[in-house]
Amino acid sequence: MLRTRVWTAAAILPAILAVVVFSSATFFSCFVGALAGWGLHEIASVRRARTACHFLTIFGVGGSLAALSLYRLGIGPWLPGLVVAAMTAMVARVGLYGLDQEALKGGWLNLIGAIYVGALFPYFALLRNGPRGIATTIFILALVIASDSGSYFAGRLMGRTKLLPRVSPNKTVEGALGGLLAAALVGSAGGPWFAPNQSYSKLLMFSLIIASLAQLGDLAGSAYKRVCGVKDFGRIFPGHGGLLDRTCSLVFAVAFTYYQIQ
Repeated sequence: MLRTRVWTAAAILPAILAVVVFSSATFFSCFVGALAGWGLHEIASVRRARTACHFLTIFGVGGSLAALSLYRLGIGPWLPGLVVAAMTAMVARVGLYGLDQEALKGGWLNLIGAIYVGALFPYFALLRNGPRGIATTIFILALVIASDSGSYFAGRLMGRTKLLPRVSPNKTVEGALGGLLAAALVGSAGGPWFAPNQSYSKLLMFSLIIASLAQLGDLAGSAYKRVCGVKDFGRIFPGHGGLLDRTCSLVFAVAFTYYQIQ
């Protein structure tokens, strides 16, 4: 499994960097729009949407929000803030009470899934297409990858204390701390290249915030999957799952960064 994950990441990451660096703003916005569409498809799949109402909720609401956000039409920080709050509440509820709460299994999960994708995915394009957007996007990718990798390897080597076993059985406190440390090291070392006007203390604080949001986003994705009764959102990336499995640790961090640098 580890070898599969490594080879898949090695194949995907250069392609992602090439799109981030060399695409025009219009192409990148269309690319993100296509990703949002696939993300909504994964939400519909894990929710086992079969009725017209379900599809209208997921694709209509999610697609409309994505279009509005991409063109900056009336979407402000309040919406991603509400999404983060709702997903965090889901993490807390699943972590405390498990999956025995029938309220968690209602049709409103279609709506929260649609808003989760539709409201947050456009920030990839909004961030990348803004001032110093390419450098900032690469920096965020580096921090989140460092956090994910640090958590994974620290958890495997030293993990003893379960973090939220009802949400994600394999995550540990030691792994979470390892992810924070890895992101801090990458932020301190690489930050001066991507944000030369920032002090080391600000870069360190920013790196820790991004790593924390990455881990929260990962837990939010895990909680949603647990409630839906699935292991992965999809199978398009061998060893990694679906698109949402790979982006859940990015979406909170990217939205935060967009408003942080405005």
